[in-house]
Amino acid sequence: MRNLLRENIRIALESIRSHMMRAVLTMLIIAFGIMALVGILTAIDSIEHAIKSNFSMMGANTFSIRNQSMRINIGNDRSERKYYPGITYREAVEFKQRFDMPVSTSVSAWGVSAATVKYKRETTHPNVNVIGGDENYLVTQGYEIAEGRNFSDAEIFAGDNVAIIGYGIKDRLFKGKSPIGERISVGPGQFKIIGVLESKGSGFAFSGDRNVLIPVNSVRRVFSRPGMSYRISVKADSPEHMETAISEARGTFRVVRKLKPEDEDNFDIGKSDSLIKALTENIKYITMAATLIGLITLLGAAVGLMNIMIVSVTERTREIGIRKALGATRKTIRNQFLVEAVTISQLGGILGIVLGIILGNITSLIFKSTFIIPWLWIAAGILLCAIVGLVSGIYPAVRASKLEPIESLRYE
Repeated sequence: MRNLLRENIRIALESIRSHMMRAVLTMLIIAFGIMALVGILTAIDSIEHAIKSNFSMMGANTFSIRNQSMRINIGNDRSERKYYPGITYREAVEFKQRFDMPVSTSVSAWGVSAATVKYKRETTHPNVNVIGGDENYLVTQGYEIAEGRNFSDAEIFAGDNVAIIGYGIKDRLFKGKSPIGERISVGPGQFKIIGVLESKGSGFAFSGDRNVLIPVNSVRRVFSRPGMSYRISVKADSPEHMETAISEARGTFRVVRKLKPEDEDNFDIGKSDSLIKALTENIKYITMAATLIGLITLLGAAVGLMNIMIVSVTERTREIGIRKALGATRKTIRNQFLVEAVTISQLGGILGIVLGIILGNITSLIFKSTFIIPWLWIAAGILLCAIVGLVSGIYPAVRASKLEPIESLRYE
């Protein structure tokens, strides 16, 4: 059996060599179908990996309490946006004092985005985010200190002009030398650098390397504005305690806001993985569309392959007659053409898989994600190519096996 399969593959390869142009064109059609399928799906896997790695910057097991707005229907197909009050500094601090669980709780506020940081004659691009935080902000957001130290309680309480900068700002302004103890200008204030964050790179929504962190009371003093809202972040000690911590936090903040039992929440609690789930939920529709495109392309390739195999049977009618005259059975002839169709399909599939992985991982380079080898899509591609080869080859193979030897030998 093994020798017969090896012989059929050898004959198939000889046939491909003798009709190289036609075989190559067929393989290219199949390759483009598989390339579209594997390439798009690899790119989607790459984007999904980048989303997860970038949003993991928020910290694992973390949720936040934020002010909330929502659109409500008011009848006659009209709707309006209902705004809930922002979280005040008093509410945030009171929550932190009341919330009695083994968790890390931080209070933070957005200072300004698109800021410019200056050090002597060096200046950053206007893409720096200034954020005010407390002693637990680094923990709840998943940051690590590369150089220097975190804020002290005294610095946070007094709102001292101290700052922790992102790694990208250090590279831009200090050219490799230590920035600890140096003073930088951010907006209307000057700040002494006490720490540098570990590099995390840039991604979809976070640019940790371009952040300047200052004490939350410094943001209140230097970047104060009407209606400033604060963010409360909580990091549970384990995933198992997340839901309990969220339930306790909801109850505690309702007490802080003096809500009655019948009142609905006028704030939002969001988990760090909720946005990831929302984005990956939308990505599945892109995956379905990409799969459909690839399958349609493969359907066209299957029709092309079947047409070529029918032509091949017609051209080799005399050869089939000789083989039958020498003792070849219908099964042998049928298997020979089936193997040839599957061989052409698999060669095209392998080419398409290689091209698809290369093209798909261009997305990894764009989003600075890891190189992805989509084993699932590779296996699916090989299986699809085998199915395409069998479906395309079955009719020509059966047709070839039914040729009469006498008539075949007379065929010109």
